[in-house]
Amino acid sequence: MADGFFMKTAILRADALLLLTALIWGTAFVFQKTGMEHLGPYGFNGVRFILGSLALTPLTLLTLRKSAAAPYDNRPGPMTYLKGGLLAGCALFGGAALQQVGIVTTSAGNAGFITGLYVILTPMMGLFFRQRPGWGTWLGGVLAVIGLFFLCITGDLTIAHGDLMVLFSAFFWAAHLLVIGWLAPKMNPIALAQAQFMVCGLLSLGTGLAIETISWEGILGARNSILYCGLMSTGVAYTLQVVAQREANPAHASIILSLEAVFAAVAGWLLLGELLGTQALFGCALMLTGMIISQLKP
Repeated sequence: MADGFFMKTAILRADALLLLTALIWGTAFVFQKTGMEHLGPYGFNGVRFILGSLALTPLTLLTLRKSAAAPYDNRPGPMTYLKGGLLAGCALFGGAALQQVGIVTTSAGNAGFITGLYVILTPMMGLFFRQRPGWGTWLGGVLAVIGLFFLCITGDLTIAHGDLMVLFSAFFWAAHLLVIGWLAPKMNPIALAQAQFMVCGLLSLGTGLAIETISWEGILGARNSILYCGLMSTGVAYTLQVVAQREANPAHASIILSLEAVFAAVAGWLLLGELLGTQALFGCALMLTGMIISQLKP
């Protein structure tokens, strides 16, 4: 009886942490947008991800110390983390760059919902690795595509440039999840996360220095956005996700994290005054339904 109570309490605590994670990630879309008032997309991502990587240092050292007791032959070496970080970091760079470029000309709500399509795209892209998604993924995909039409397509049947960039980024986010799913069992996931964040940050900063104007004044002007996205969205939220998913039901975790899109739309309305029309709200509802169905019957 007591064991059941403590188990239910642990699950509820994990779900609450995942809900907080989705809230942090969804709200981050607002700060990603406001940060563009002072920095270009690549410069912003560069500073943000390097800061996020540094923020994970204490957790990385702690988890590596705990795993140091493993037999040496089973422990991945520095080159393993370097190769894994490069591979995952390049996929992360593609998704983050396209999303940040797109968010300049689209709303935080649109960016949140369109990015959330990676939930459906990931199992579909898994077909190339001989993974077979269930009927829920296909039904969810159809609903999401119809919802995307209502959310983004205008009266002259065109899609805004920003929405299109964010849509392209969803494919990179899906590819990134597949890469992480392949790499994570082979090494410490926290150390892998820190490595990929640093790779993404350096690639972004290098691109920004080449094609944008990055100034100290711009960094200071965007400091609140950088701190939120670098520390909260990357450092804190990722840590909460790792802690919560030790005890969370996988189906619960996927569904709760998909609420990130809803939080993005609400945050855009509350903080930026962004409004969604009836057609866009209908599209959002269809997309969210598709995301949830794809996780209930994956």
